[in-house]
Amino acid sequence: MRKIIYILPLIILLFGSCTEYSKVLKSRDADYKFEYAKKAYEQKKYLQASTLLNDVYTPLRGGPKGEEALYLLAMSHFMNQDYENANLFFKTYYQRYPKGKYAEDARFHSGYGFYLDSPDPQLDQSYTIKAIEELQAFLERYPKSEKAPDAQKAIFEMQDKLTLKELQNAQLYYNLGNFMGNNYLSAIIVAQNAIKDYPYSKYKEEFEFLILKSKFQEAKHSVAEKMNDRFNEVIDEYYSFTNTYPESKHLKEAKTIFKIADSHVNRK
Repeated sequence: MRKIIYILPLIILLFGSCTEYSKVLKSRDADYKFEYAKKAYEQKKYLQASTLLNDVYTPLRGGPKGEEALYLLAMSHFMNQDYENANLFFKTYYQRYPKGKYAEDARFHSGYGFYLDSPDPQLDQSYTIKAIEELQAFLERYPKSEKAPDAQKAIFEMQDKLTLKELQNAQLYYNLGNFMGNNYLSAIIVAQNAIKDYPYSKYKEEFEFLILKSKFQEAKHSVAEKMNDRFNEVIDEYYSFTNTYPESKHLKEAKTIFKIADSHVNRK
């Protein structure tokens, strides 16, 4: 009996709230909807807030409430983890109000939402690329923003994710070897391009070691007239790698590659 007494007010409150929301939803009063949407947002009812704000942000445009309505609409989608629609409305906001009250915040969240939605490296990285572009644009416009460190950290993290994807691609080419063509050359090209695009990546050592291994395999499988030149390239690559990474975990394997390459060159 006591449980019923405690639960009944909650049921009444919930039913009353739903009835009130339905009433607001049917209303044609944009100001009434806007004020209710603001309360819903404050109460973390982001779906209700976004539904109502989507109805009123256009009618309120040009008035004193239009700017806030558009920003809250974007934030409602963001807080509801609907980052694609959040980005759409954040962009609409800062393009419509480039010097608006929420312009800095809108530009930041526009990219940060895509960062939060960025998938694992083996999946399509379209959102990752969009996030980097948006956050770089944010940093260019607001380099001294208090959110700048978060934006920079997110960019570095996503660049590492893109670099890891390239490392996986290069490793795949290496593993394919000479299957249906010279995949070692493809591994080298992918790795070299990744180093050029992401020179400060934490995977740079892995790329450079993969280049050394790929050039070694290429030399081993070369025709006789190209073998000497290619083993010389391997030796050059070895010195470059060991000078850059004298304490590399790959040093033992690198030295083995060097000894074999050197023995082939010496016999010429």
